[in-house]
Amino acid sequence: MDANNTVVKYGIIGVGMMGREHLVNLHHLRSEGVAVVCIADPHLPSQKLAIELAHSFDWPLKVFSGHQELLESGLCDVVVVSTPNMTHYQILMDIINHPKLHHVLVEKPMCTTVADCREVVNAAKKRSEMLIQVGLEYRYMPPVAKLIEIVKGGSIGLVKMVAIREHRFPFLVKVNNWNRFNVNTGGTLVEKCCHFFDLMRLFAGANPVRVMSSGAMDLNHKDEVYDGKVPDIIDNAYVIVEFDNGSRGMLDLCMFAEGSKNEQEISVVGDLGKGEAFIPENVVRFGTRMGGRNNVHSFKAEDNRIKYEGLHHGSSYLEHLNFLSAIRGLVAPTVDLRDGLISVAMGVAAQRSIEKGGFVTIEEVTNGQNGMEY
Repeated sequence: MDANNTVVKYGIIGVGMMGREHLVNLHHLRSEGVAVVCIADPHLPSQKLAIELAHSFDWPLKVFSGHQELLESGLCDVVVVSTPNMTHYQILMDIINHPKLHHVLVEKPMCTTVADCREVVNAAKKRSEMLIQVGLEYRYMPPVAKLIEIVKGGSIGLVKMVAIREHRFPFLVKVNNWNRFNVNTGGTLVEKCCHFFDLMRLFAGANPVRVMSSGAMDLNHKDEVYDGKVPDIIDNAYVIVEFDNGSRGMLDLCMFAEGSKNEQEISVVGDLGKGEAFIPENVVRFGTRMGGRNNVHSFKAEDNRIKYEGLHHGSSYLEHLNFLSAIRGLVAPTVDLRDGLISVAMGVAAQRSIEKGGFVTIEEVTNGQNGMEY
């Protein structure tokens, strides 16, 4: 699809909280030639909320209970997959193996296991005409994007250390409480932190070699019971990642820190200087070793293309804008399947390290394979 004036028709599989967020973002891209024409979700309350939203946008929707019906309909050019994590693998395989072409934006994590990610990657090789982008949209947050620009521009020199802190509120309630259990999410360090592992790798400009973690379920969800089962997702962790160029990354996660001024704080230090990003303050700071403390520059990071801030500070809007350009052949997808696979591998290694009590290599979680190639 390369005609910029052609209306790109979207279908959304899964219209829970994140699926409806995609629906609103796509509505704000209407002037770019976008229309959501169909949705699929077996959960009737989610269907109802999505239909009400679409009605307010004057978008008539064809509604399906299952994703196969949506694929068979042939109504859409692009599919957004925003279903629970544990369903991504089968839905992606069904899309890839379907004879009708559908470009895909799949929410993070790509799948909950490395093995499932690799199967999706291998299947996708046979569909080179299909674009598949993984929803690691934190790359698009204006302060993060500006920090990426600073780092990739060489201003801080050769990156040596990346530190990411997320201090936030507990996991939100999702349909049927699916996100309360590791078997459904892949574990907190896959479900939530694949974003941060992706950013670490991007800033380091290298691939991970081994991971060490310490984490626990200390406060959240311990008094909850679903079908006789108590949730098992951790709510805090420290993670250290070593990369193949000698740089290191560290994640500091706490999900009972509602009193934080910033939810995310990112620090990247090189041999020439240091850059930082703070969210939601949207402040970026940059200084050099030569300039010292008195010459640190601080500024607000903004992107005037954003028409809808939404749940993620406009990053989902920019993600869709980029993917639309990729569909139209103007740019390459920003986050590909390899990025999705490696971010999951890092999260799986981090989860396993907590269980094991020591370093876990990336090769361990990829069954002896390099894991970085596909």
